[in-house]
Amino acid sequence: MIEVKKNNFFLNEEVNTILKNIIKNKSFTNGYIFYGAEGLGKKQTALQFIQEIFKESSPSENIEERITNNNHPDFLIIEPDSLLATKSSGSFDPEKTLKSGYEIIKIAQIRNIKTFLSQKSINSEKKIVLIIDAHLLNEAASNCLLKTLEEPSNGIFILLTSKLNLLLDTIISRCQIVRFRSFSNKQIKSILKEYLDTSKLKINAKLKFEDLINSANGSPNQLLKNIEIWNDFSDEIISKLDSPVKSSLEILEISKSISEKFEISQQICLVNLIQTIWWRKTKNIRLVKKLENLKYLLRKNIQPRLAWEITLLKISIDDI
Repeated sequence: MIEVKKNNFFLNEEVNTILKNIIKNKSFTNGYIFYGAEGLGKKQTALQFIQEIFKESSPSENIEERITNNNHPDFLIIEPDSLLATKSSGSFDPEKTLKSGYEIIKIAQIRNIKTFLSQKSINSEKKIVLIIDAHLLNEAASNCLLKTLEEPSNGIFILLTSKLNLLLDTIISRCQIVRFRSFSNKQIKSILKEYLDTSKLKINAKLKFEDLINSANGSPNQLLKNIEIWNDFSDEIISKLDSPVKSSLEILEISKSISEKFEISQQICLVNLIQTIWWRKTKNIRLVKKLENLKYLLRKNIQPRLAWEITLLKISIDDI
């Protein structure tokens, strides 16, 4: 685990200014959408925002601890259910499901919000609902949430998402969008220097730090997560994927090894890395698009080994 020097790691100052003004002026809306790439501190900032709202009503309460432990009576957090698909199909395999990356927010979870909001606030003027990865709402849950947003209530909704286009337009129109912008490479380096003891930051010797930063898509948090994942990859795999693979036999061997040894999230992380490295070396946009499609297939959990084989074979034929 990478150690962080300060508790307010990667809080976005531009966003903080907006949220502080909202609290200062008490100009609350019924809903907010915190939108930006993964790893930009959306959840951390949302929790801080919620704490500050509650402190306005009950400054003497130990708000931070109660929010952190999720035991504040006026706070509800909704997170995707990663077990839905296999439970409903009747073939429940927890290990396979948790590794598949398939998650969803169910209508039952949104109905719980109605029950929560129907109860009188206990320690604050407002009850607050935080929805993690709101783009994972299924159709029924989305429609249910829309009706809840339309009804006058004593609640504030905060939706976190990295995929705004997957939310209903009608939900977006009823919320204030708070945009989390990606950091430049220069800013990321500055943040790492300020918040981390970089002398203890272990990075696989086969990897270039510039490639790691570029593959994080402007997200310091994502960079740290990626470094931890990448350090699990063997030097052999990284070496073989240092450039597009030409040998069909080697492609089959690599695909088998990757799909058997690594979880979906790790495989997607690996694709991000090789996408960055191969683009630096080839500047081939068709190659990048093929790898982008590979990430799509992996997220859908469509036979990962086959997805790797087909993608790498296509690249070897079309782009080398």
